[in-house]
Amino acid sequence: MDPFVALADPVRRDLLCALASGPARVVDLAARHPISRPAVSKHLRVLAEAGLVTAEDRGRERHYMLARPGLAPVRALLDELAGHRPPIPESAFDALDLEVRRTVHDRRAGTDAAPGTGRP
Repeated sequence: MDPFVALADPVRRDLLCALASGPARVVDLAARHPISRPAVSKHLRVLAEAGLVTAEDRGRERHYMLARPGLAPVRALLDELAGHRPPIPESAFDALDLEVRRTVHDRRAGTDAAPGTGRP
């Protein structure tokens, strides 16, 4: 299963946040939510299919842990998005060009703007 599909559900995201602090049993995770233990187990199964959690049997109990390597596709997307900057709109360059021309004109004319206009 795609990790992005698994992360689409807020209950599953909360389960991952809970597991980020360490392993937990289904009963402990279910206590945090107003849903049944079987429903939490189904959410954990989806997370396991997506490679986001692993389970370990300890006696009669099953402990779930966050599988950090499973978050690699999510991290890669976020890193890619963080590296992209929105393009500077052409209008910003036009405004900059106008201000440069005004400044050059004022300096050549040897006149400074009046005090309080925000320009030197």
